[in-house]
Amino acid sequence: MAAALKIDQFSLLDDGECDARIDAAKRLLGDRLVILGHHYQRNEVYKHAQLTGDSLKLSRLAAETDAEFIVFCGVHFMAEVADIVSFGKRTVVLPDLAAGCSMADMANLAKVRKCWAELSEILDPDEIVTPVTYINSAADLKAFCGSHGGIVCTSSNARGVLEWSFARREKVLFFPDQHLGRNTAYKMGVPLDEMVVWDFTRPQGGLTVDQIRKAKMILWKGHCSVHQMFQPAHIDNFRKQHPDGLVISHPENNLEVCEKSDFVGSTETILKTVHASEPGKHWLVGTELNLVNRLAEEMKPKNVTVQFMSPMVCMCSTMFRVDPQHLAWTLDNLVAGNTVNRIRVPEAVAEPARAALDLMLSVAP
Repeated sequence: MAAALKIDQFSLLDDGECDARIDAAKRLLGDRLVILGHHYQRNEVYKHAQLTGDSLKLSRLAAETDAEFIVFCGVHFMAEVADIVSFGKRTVVLPDLAAGCSMADMANLAKVRKCWAELSEILDPDEIVTPVTYINSAADLKAFCGSHGGIVCTSSNARGVLEWSFARREKVLFFPDQHLGRNTAYKMGVPLDEMVVWDFTRPQGGLTVDQIRKAKMILWKGHCSVHQMFQPAHIDNFRKQHPDGLVISHPENNLEVCEKSDFVGSTETILKTVHASEPGKHWLVGTELNLVNRLAEEMKPKNVTVQFMSPMVCMCSTMFRVDPQHLAWTLDNLVAGNTVNRIRVPEAVAEPARAALDLMLSVAP
């Protein structure tokens, strides 16, 4: 085994040289390698992915692959899920360990445990509250849910997960994204006055005992830094200019944006809906910039216009950390017999996390 190659040897390479190295490594590794690419990934990297999708789709693909190496062009929690669902039998690699998720970082195990302990002073959460974590969260939070009768959800199946949760316990603690939780529950008929926001920076979440007892949904004070950029005024301005236009938004947007939209859905739903559009339609899309730009190019030949919702550029900056240089460095090391940036979830965490993920797939596939 040769000495591991250093990232410094690749950081100054231009994208063309990286492309050549990536293509060569893919040929040499063959079926031993699968590169997964999330829809929010930059095009320079996305084009090298053999399998693409949103977080739920990629989780399924990771579980199904027989490849020895899974190189995940996404963010940290996605690579963790790939390791969990493949039972550690695959070598999962994240090209840049700095590729995280600001939303996922808004909830950590210490904060959630503190919340659970404070709830325990008011009611019996293990009897009354189902903890639900969005898949955009760390593995130990998925494990927390698995250990407390809880479950994981994605933007695709959040409604089915909440229906299951409310059928067994009267309340839900939903983290880390308050907007997905609120939008989904509101569509299910849960009144807004029965949803409260748990501010993890304040004692007892900043809530009174009565508020906690009355609430059906306890929403974590978290959000996506990209989707919070979209505002109702963006939709109002679009409709003035394009009265026949259509608006589609991701459920990580705030309630007002989703209520003003014609369609709300996951990244896969957004792609499917716009791809099925009739010629001549004009769409305003409220989700990450790379996906919207790619979709706009795909739909031009069909005479369909796709417009990014915000007048300001707002891409997923942490996803953007995975670049051709890091991908080339990762693959060249694998060719040389070295593994860099392997993501490995300890089995003590992976087992209950896997239980929560499996439960999700069984009740809301």
